[in-house]
Amino acid sequence: MPGHLFHLAQFNVATLRLPLDHPEMAGFVELLGPLNALADGTPGFVWRLVEEGAPDATALRPVGADVIVNFSVWEGREALWNYVYRSAHLEALRRRREWFERHVEPHLVLWWIPAGHIPSLDEGVERLELLRAEGPSPRAFTFRDFHPPRDAGRGGVLTTS
Repeated sequence: MPGHLFHLAQFNVATLRLPLDHPEMAGFVELLGPLNALADGTPGFVWRLVEEGAPDATALRPVGADVIVNFSVWEGREALWNYVYRSAHLEALRRRREWFERHVEPHLVLWWIPAGHIPSLDEGVERLELLRAEGPSPRAFTFRDFHPPRDAGRGGVLTTS
């Protein structure tokens, strides 16, 4: 929908059970291309992090050698929700324990950004750390403890990283 003042950024981390080149990780690795293409074509998708010269961001490891990141921007909650829970992505989500360790602390964070802003990797890490340290707020929240864009004016949006 044109005219959005804010877009929804999402950053999540996953701790690998095994290295990506291990045979038991083949099922996940095989899904990367199709799921990224699905995200790219989903209505409301804006942007996703990819490593320069690569089709995805699996080689970027800002929070640990065994932790991969997923970082994207969407027009709003419904667009992201539809991709995560109402597409082929859901089957991969159901299989996540085959490939990733269970996280005790939050592993996904959402926040509003000004439309047109591309968040930095540091910004994603900072928002996840904020959620872990302070719990959900307009600056760092989850699907369960969601804050609408009207809350973004209450200190929820940072225009610089």
